[in-house]
Amino acid sequence: MKRFFYLFFVLGALYFTACKSNKKTPTPTPTPDTAGTVLDKIKDSVFLYAKEDYLWYTSLPTYATFNPRAFTGADDITALTNEVNAISQYAINPATSQPYEYYADAPGEAKYSFIDDGTVSSELNGVHGDFGFAPFYNLINDLRVKYVYPGSPADLAGIKRGYQITSINGSTSLAYDGPGYGNSTNLNFVINAYSNSNTISMTLLRPDGTTLTVSNMNVSTYTVNPVLKDTIFDQGNGHKVGYIVFNSFTSDANADPQLDPVFANFAAAGVTDLVVDLRYNGGGYVSTAEHIDNLIVPAAKTNSLMYNTYYNDILTSGKEVLLKNQWRKDPSSGQDFNYGPDYISYAVANNAVNFAKIGQLAVNRVFFIITGSTASASELTINNLRPVMDVQFIGETSYGKPVGFFDIDINKYQMYIPEFYTQNSAGQGGYYGGFTPGTADYPGVSDYDDVTKDFGDPTEGLLAHALNYVKTGTYAVKTQSIQSLQAKYGTFSIAAQTAAAHKMNQHRFSGMIFNNIKKKR
Repeated sequence: MKRFFYLFFVLGALYFTACKSNKKTPTPTPTPDTAGTVLDKIKDSVFLYAKEDYLWYTSLPTYATFNPRAFTGADDITALTNEVNAISQYAINPATSQPYEYYADAPGEAKYSFIDDGTVSSELNGVHGDFGFAPFYNLINDLRVKYVYPGSPADLAGIKRGYQITSINGSTSLAYDGPGYGNSTNLNFVINAYSNSNTISMTLLRPDGTTLTVSNMNVSTYTVNPVLKDTIFDQGNGHKVGYIVFNSFTSDANADPQLDPVFANFAAAGVTDLVVDLRYNGGGYVSTAEHIDNLIVPAAKTNSLMYNTYYNDILTSGKEVLLKNQWRKDPSSGQDFNYGPDYISYAVANNAVNFAKIGQLAVNRVFFIITGSTASASELTINNLRPVMDVQFIGETSYGKPVGFFDIDINKYQMYIPEFYTQNSAGQGGYYGGFTPGTADYPGVSDYDDVTKDFGDPTEGLLAHALNYVKTGTYAVKTQSIQSLQAKYGTFSIAAQTAAAHKMNQHRFSGMIFNNIKKKR
């Protein structure tokens, strides 16, 4: 059985005060109708678990008012998704007058909560079954490869980040025609070919002008290496920059053996400045985020607070009932336990995490490269370090997931709804709008993702900013290629890019798995 929590993060003092002011701690009541189909009972369970464990459970109506069995869809998982989306819209963030889970790219859909069929747990333990690459609209007529996983079918076919996709399955009609630009015929064609097919053929244009033809590339299962690139740049005057692209917070068993040698090499080489590229990292295991923080943090911060976790008052007071049905196996002891109060403590004092330095890397400054696809565990990693060292932000506004959840098994499905939030040692959290580089709270520089260049290319726009800052103390980058790239975006809005990315990545996980559970025994 799976043993993990999913973490996304929440908020600052405003919500914290509201959460702690709840006077009543109601416990869930069963549906009055014990008859019904299996799907009816799953719908009931989705709502009743939310009434117990959801971070904003006090905003939800009664069972009778909500009527979970009324939600329908083309198939079972669509019906359940529609129900979860409805649950997500009740709690209103007073800072925005919109739901906490409001998603501007898809109003009415949940920004955080979702129902899954088990795919997520497989992928986050390092096993993927796909083509191993991701497309991205750089411009209206410019569809690019934004990353490739090592060992995947795309990697074995010779595909690289930055290659331009000029045809898919024989069609060259690939121009972006999504919201504001057309009827989405081309966009839906690309999505179906990439996300909903087992075989794909493509023609790609390399940066040197030559073409690569990939015929009948099949979906395949492979083990993910989340480190897509690592290298060291000597910027002179004693400054060496370590650069790492980390694309998914897979489990420690999968990720740590890839991370540790990279950081050991950085330390041995005398790296003085660090660039961590999380531009497409949608999150994963919290324990892996903690591991990266401990690889980065100055040794002097060992045993100081990294972050605190806060649950709703039902959980913190030990009055949860339904979670007693969520049994797991402790991999270290082999013993079974459940998420109920007999085994788990949700008290704040029992869920504090301290820094514990790993390795010998000694840096006082770290640059994080981020985009709208940077979410959850990525944002946690960054937020944890903000009070203890110089953290610089480069790129575009991050996704904004300051809340977290753990998996709830309901029949053959897993439900993920926010159950908690975190704050770093300075009490910082609540970044629902994401981190915006170059603002007062997030020092750095705002700029576009330069998907025309491969990872580690020193002329790639976002990396170039970091290298230039280390060398000159300023983010001003004067290369003609970057100036030209910025000028082109006048014909293609960032909103359109974001909408396209959302549609093409709607089946991709964005979240955090909280797997360092604080058991009572």
